[in-house]
Amino acid sequence: MPHPASPKDRRNGHMAMLTFSFLVAGSFSLGSMAANDITPLALNAVRFFSAAVIVGIIAASTGGIPKEAFRQPWRYAILGGIFAFYFVMMFFGLKTAKPVSTAAIFTLTPVLAAGFGYIIMRQITTKRIATALAIGAVGALWVIFKGDIHALLAFEVGRGEAIYFVGVIAHAVYTPLVPRLSHGERTFVFTFFVLSAASIVIVLFGWKDVLETDWMNLPAIVWIAIGYITIFATTITASLLAYASVRLASAKVMAYTYLVPSWVIIWEFGLGHGVPGALVFGGIGLTILALYLLLKHEA
Repeated sequence: MPHPASPKDRRNGHMAMLTFSFLVAGSFSLGSMAANDITPLALNAVRFFSAAVIVGIIAASTGGIPKEAFRQPWRYAILGGIFAFYFVMMFFGLKTAKPVSTAAIFTLTPVLAAGFGYIIMRQITTKRIATALAIGAVGALWVIFKGDIHALLAFEVGRGEAIYFVGVIAHAVYTPLVPRLSHGERTFVFTFFVLSAASIVIVLFGWKDVLETDWMNLPAIVWIAIGYITIFATTITASLLAYASVRLASAKVMAYTYLVPSWVIIWEFGLGHGVPGALVFGGIGLTILALYLLLKHEA
């Protein structure tokens, strides 16, 4: 178990998660553009293998990989399996769901992470954090149902959104498991083993998809998405999440997911996909309020 983080460590953890939220948002926008041109298993096999190689080189060149890191390899198998499952579900969901809607579902992660954080790490949720999580959940539902009360009452959830929500549950479990299973390994070393395990899991389940993909004739957007997702939304974000998870409580780590829908709207606008209807921005406002309450200093 790591020692309590210093104020400087906590500040660095917050900066890591701010960057994390922006980079993750890009994967929703670019991923949706490529999701129907390649299978989720084939795409993720390439991204995880490539990311593992990159992080492995960084880990080896910045202090090496100590023998102690090989202890209890089942830890990495669990974390890698969960991580891989989340991303596969994400790309299955993006085949039919809109980027802003899936990003809104992602903001339900803090509510789930707080619950799993208590079960796994006995992290206590204060009244203010519970209030913030509730506000964030309302904001997420607002965006998912586009401010349509009739759609909410009928609970008309798209198939893509439902598939992705299953992955979000896995992501919420992953966050408190990182500090629980970490033995104090350096961030890049720990991330290398998690990504390597994820690669193995993906190949075990998706080898047929990998072999059947016509890699030489994929559209350019697929390679752009793979490049971005491999370097920025896997290599860097996995390292940022591992770094922040041992310096901040699970609920506060995942609080930054509340920024993702706002970042996605900016990404969508920048990519020329327009902006959502005005009603959606009410839900975005609630998620930002939830972020503020979650990050406010605890007495």
